[in-house]
Amino acid sequence: MTILVTGSAGHLGEALMQTLRTNGHAVRGIDIRPSSYTDDVGSIADRGFVRSIMAGIRTVLHTATLHKPHLATHSDRDFVDTNLTGTLNLLEESVSQEVDRFVFTSTTSTFGSVLTPEPGDPAVWVTEEVAPVPKNIYGVTKVAAEGLCEIFHRRHGLSIIVLRVSRFFPEADRDDTKQRGYSSENVLANELLYRRVDIADVVSAHLLAAQKARRIGFRRYIISATTPFDSTDLFSLRQNAAGVVQRLFPDCASLYARHGWKLFPDIGRVYVNRLAVEQLGWKPIYDFRHVLDCLRTGRDFRSRSETDIDAEDEMFTEGSRPIA
Repeated sequence: MTILVTGSAGHLGEALMQTLRTNGHAVRGIDIRPSSYTDDVGSIADRGFVRSIMAGIRTVLHTATLHKPHLATHSDRDFVDTNLTGTLNLLEESVSQEVDRFVFTSTTSTFGSVLTPEPGDPAVWVTEEVAPVPKNIYGVTKVAAEGLCEIFHRRHGLSIIVLRVSRFFPEADRDDTKQRGYSSENVLANELLYRRVDIADVVSAHLLAAQKARRIGFRRYIISATTPFDSTDLFSLRQNAAGVVQRLFPDCASLYARHGWKLFPDIGRVYVNRLAVEQLGWKPIYDFRHVLDCLRTGRDFRSRSETDIDAEDEMFTEGSRPIA
């Protein structure tokens, strides 16, 4: 039984390919760019190419996408072709080839404008019940692709899990001025409180989703590091986020001081992974508690996969590479 990984030259695709190969799975990687993890080069927007590589595939891990950084380099039509038409091609050929399970990598960017509360409002508690309000073509096409997935489950019985993944690669948020004056490691650590996930945990979520897809049928899940906050913290997070963190982790201030780090003064949204933990049996490792444990013992809080990505991105002088 062969597993298809789309976007195999991208960060997540490469991590999935490496893990699956290491564990002895039959896996085929496709991407528009050649790489050591790409078996077939071509575009998912090309229906003929998709048809040619689907024989013998029983599981699809669909990570290929034009991502947020591509907004600066690609047209709206490009986003529709890749994120929407490409997904439709994969779904139609999956039905034709009687694929058993399909995992679609979506994004918390689908929530869009919902993620920015008004002044004086509490932080947003983001669960799967929150309705997306996308604010750019990236979010629009990912929401639409999720809709295609749901239709294909209802119409054809294709087992599909949609994973709305929070940020898992180094990317400066151009709209987030609070990041100025923070080291990159400090930002990564802070974001694990509410809006980030380590790529190793993203990989484990995808593999569990593939295992559980047939039993679940169709479901959307938020994939983000486990937050230490609860819904009673939401007003305080807007007013004094550092105070909330220090209440929960009394030694955080001294640990951060040793590294010259500081906490963000306010937090506007919190991603909640409870449903994925309960229904998929997902056990993310790399959360803020893990960060503090590593600071106590002098270890890097990032997974090996995460640090490998950092090393690769250093080759790109124009900032983080857009994700293919």
